[in-house]
Amino acid sequence: MELSKENRKKLALWIIGIIAVCSLIFLGVQNIGAVAGAVKWGLKLLAPFVTGCGIALVLDVPLQFFERHLFTKTKKPFLLRIKRPLSFGISIFLILGILFGVIMLVIPELVEAIKVIVGIVTDFVNRLLAMSEEEILELPLGEYLLNTDWKNLLVSAQNFLKTQGGTLVNTAFTTIGSVVTAVVNFGIGFVFAVYILLSKDKLSHQIIRLVNAWLPEKAGKALRHTAVVARDNFRNFIAGQTLEALILGGLCMIGMLVLRIPYAPMVGALVGVTALIPVIGGFIGAGVGAVMILTQDPWKALVFVIFLIVLQQLEGNLVYPKVMGKRVNLPAMWILAAVTLGGSVGGPLGMLLSVPIASTLYVLLREATQNREKKLAQKAAATETVTEE
Repeated sequence: MELSKENRKKLALWIIGIIAVCSLIFLGVQNIGAVAGAVKWGLKLLAPFVTGCGIALVLDVPLQFFERHLFTKTKKPFLLRIKRPLSFGISIFLILGILFGVIMLVIPELVEAIKVIVGIVTDFVNRLLAMSEEEILELPLGEYLLNTDWKNLLVSAQNFLKTQGGTLVNTAFTTIGSVVTAVVNFGIGFVFAVYILLSKDKLSHQIIRLVNAWLPEKAGKALRHTAVVARDNFRNFIAGQTLEALILGGLCMIGMLVLRIPYAPMVGALVGVTALIPVIGGFIGAGVGAVMILTQDPWKALVFVIFLIVLQQLEGNLVYPKVMGKRVNLPAMWILAAVTLGGSVGGPLGMLLSVPIASTLYVLLREATQNREKKLAQKAAATETVTEE
């Protein structure tokens, strides 16, 4: 078949493009260290803006809720203009209020619990120093305590601090620098999120114009549809994760009241808030709660830890898939698979992002499969019609 001049030009461009892409891949593999460094530098540079997009995505959920319920029947231009800024302010106030309330509820009791534990340890040490050898031997670990060379242990600790002091100081400064950098990135990201949320309609219009101007119609349509599906899934995931945290906190408080474990409202609120943090959130809530309960009743602290472990397992395998499955249109089996795979690949962040990403891919694949089946059915029907004729 003879190719036209235009087709030959397109074929030449495709060949040149394929050669260029293959060359770039080859050079990238040959210089993988430099490529990894460049990617790391780029991610570090874009970290505040990625953080800002994440903050905007989270805050957009309550913001949209308040926008739908504020000034619904008014047509006054002033009220319509302040509708979004007011919704944004209420969202910030609500989130900060919840965090501040939990902190003020938990921190004072935690400080008191630590003081009680320090007092118990100090009292035990003072009593130990006043005991005779016979009295110490009667203790459960009396022989070990008596045979331990505390002086040599103290000298070893001092030598360790002398030899490793510089390393510890450097580590402390590095940690402080990382914390400061994270705070600065969060601040810049928050300001960026404010701009995104307050002018999201304008930004959306500009992005659509760019896509329509620079991409083919079919590719632009597919990209816009993918963005809409991803946006809806991320919003539903955030709402579902919040609901799941409220359920876990409520069940924890009810269970503690039934088992007569102290600090039930405080620990329940703390577990609910920390449940928003993937993987480590449950351990944080369990650890802080156990320390607080330990000062009142060590046996109740052990019961609380066992109860919370069982509750998290039941909630994670029964409640979580049901709640998130309805929110993100993903079957429970695939939610568990996504969380497991995301945790293996990306740790806590991978677990956090795995469900909405998997849901987006699931919806897009389902739609593509349905369209493919529809086309095959139409083709089969057309073939049968031709055969009958």
